[in-house]
Amino acid sequence: MLPSTKHTTALLGGVLLAVLSGCGAPAGKSNVQAVGSEAAALPTASRIAVPPVPPGLPGMPPVLDAEDVYAADRAGRLSPVVKDFPSRVYVPNTNSDTVSVIDPATYKVIKTIKVGRQPQHVVPSWDLKTLWVNNDIGDSLTAIDPATGKVGPTVPVSDPYNLYFTPDGKYAVVMASMDRELVFRDAHTMKTVKTVPVDCAGVNHADFSTDGRYFIVSCEFSGELLKVDTAAMKIVKQQRLPLKGAMPQDVKLSPDGGTFYIADMIADGIWVLDGKNFTTPKLLHTGKGTHGLYVSRDSKEMYISNRGEGTISVFDFARRELAKKWRLPGGGSPDMGGVSADGKVLWLSGRYDAEVYAIDTATGKQLARIPVGSGPHGLAVYPQPGRYSLGHTGVFR
Repeated sequence: MLPSTKHTTALLGGVLLAVLSGCGAPAGKSNVQAVGSEAAALPTASRIAVPPVPPGLPGMPPVLDAEDVYAADRAGRLSPVVKDFPSRVYVPNTNSDTVSVIDPATYKVIKTIKVGRQPQHVVPSWDLKTLWVNNDIGDSLTAIDPATGKVGPTVPVSDPYNLYFTPDGKYAVVMASMDRELVFRDAHTMKTVKTVPVDCAGVNHADFSTDGRYFIVSCEFSGELLKVDTAAMKIVKQQRLPLKGAMPQDVKLSPDGGTFYIADMIADGIWVLDGKNFTTPKLLHTGKGTHGLYVSRDSKEMYISNRGEGTISVFDFARRELAKKWRLPGGGSPDMGGVSADGKVLWLSGRYDAEVYAIDTATGKQLARIPVGSGPHGLAVYPQPGRYSLGHTGVFR
């Protein structure tokens, strides 16, 4: 990525949270071994007691189920805000400076939208009403109205590689990878509230604790993790992953809220982290170039894209182990994406192959391979179930 110019212009309305993700580097060949055995990497349920959920972040919607943070994401459970939106797949093409819009019913591109330089992710806003295209090198966010498909305003933002939202919907947090900053902004005026410098390289993906009081951030270029206090807007803990050359990517909280999983495309697996205690995580191998993490609609499984080998690993939450692996016919480079509203299709961008994959979540069969622009990255399937969005390509609670 190229360095971004600084903007001091106040942003327009909507809730933005940008976590700069280093999904851009190709996965290199790795001979890395797991730190400890794979069995040791995943503590059994008998050794882990899920604590009761403490009071949530003030202003955050109440947790529906203390044992399942994704309880609001069941198949077809669309918010009244989005229930009439047309079902679409929005694909940012980093090298083409466009967004391809796919009709999932026909598996065809029905529209191509010109946006700013190097769009990385398409991110649903906290209130579900807007999709924000993260134009990284273009130092801007382009709004898309998912109800009509029309393009809205472009807002100047420095180095917006990725985008997340605080669970209370109060702040946008821009995690600027090249700027090495976490920038908290007022959700309504978009004026900067606090800029938090970081000394890790490549602040990347994130996910929030069940109570929303902290979030875990991956730093891909320095192989580190951050723990950030949401209300204090402060980094409270930092650690380097116990593997030379580690390159952490996507972050996802387990349904029971007890564990964070962090994809690592050099370690070729997922790190298993106790977020509360922030102790040294263990590694579970999944496949070459492990990159994206997506929870099934019933909260029973997690789909793991292995970009370096053209496969998707399926992780069983109850058994805390890998259950199966699907291989794309003819290979590919499965990267970022999401699950359809009915839970039947996993959509992933093919980062190095200018294509998008539609995969049957019941069988692992490839349903379609759709040509798009060059360098497709953080695609968003929209709408999806959930009460509000935490950002990225669609993390809903």
